[in-house]
Amino acid sequence: MVLEIRGVGKAFNIPGRPPIRALGDISLTLSEGEFVSIIGPSGCGKSTLFNIVGGLITDFEGTVSVDGQEIRGPHREIGMVFQEESTYPWRTAARNVELPLEVAGIPAAERRERANKLIKLVGLDGFEDRYPSELSGGMKQRISIARTLAFSPRIMLMDEPFGALDEQTRLLLGDKILKIWQDIRQTTMLITHNITEAVQMSDRVVVMSYRPGRIKRIIDIDLPRPRSSENITDKAFGDYVGMIWSDLREEASQHMNESEALSRAAV
Repeated sequence: MVLEIRGVGKAFNIPGRPPIRALGDISLTLSEGEFVSIIGPSGCGKSTLFNIVGGLITDFEGTVSVDGQEIRGPHREIGMVFQEESTYPWRTAARNVELPLEVAGIPAAERRERANKLIKLVGLDGFEDRYPSELSGGMKQRISIARTLAFSPRIMLMDEPFGALDEQTRLLLGDKILKIWQDIRQTTMLITHNITEAVQMSDRVVVMSYRPGRIKRIIDIDLPRPRSSENITDKAFGDYVGMIWSDLREEASQHMNESEALSRAAV
């Protein structure tokens, strides 16, 4: 196994209120080259888990290990792609991708060559010298992915990277991400709330309960690869979507009921 999450839990202390327990006893392993999606209702701790594995939260229960070595904090083998668009507006697409190479002291000519290859990999060749203001939201997110790939992490974490995009763009960008994954077979953990996206992309889908987030079920997606958005009309694909929604419906209802109760109490 490449990544091991063992007994991970996390509570947040809020002044004047009882602690909020976001995660409770999460244990999960990812093998080399595996694509795993984490899905659950709002408030189940998906993003908290993302931040723990990525090293942005270091105060937590349990352990996270890479190749059997326990880590706490950022790790060279782990790259992160966030939901929020994170390109630098004053740098061209190529210079955005070059940034981690520049920080690492890679010579300029080599930086440019590697950046151009990665821009081609994410399907944006010809846009190397464009600024983010000249790119669509999906294109900017692909630049962010190329920048993360620039330092060749073995493990890629993605926290709802398509969340701000319309459904059609999400599906097409999912096709592009799958093509990249098939080319480099990088161990990937995707945080998402989109069931179709999870089935389209994943070897396994981890369904989480409402807060405190625990693993409710792990579903193996036994669909042939390569996959694309064309597969979403297949009966087997639809069966997986229905199965996951059945697991999620109860958890999402619990979140909605709690939110409504809090709104009534505030009136």
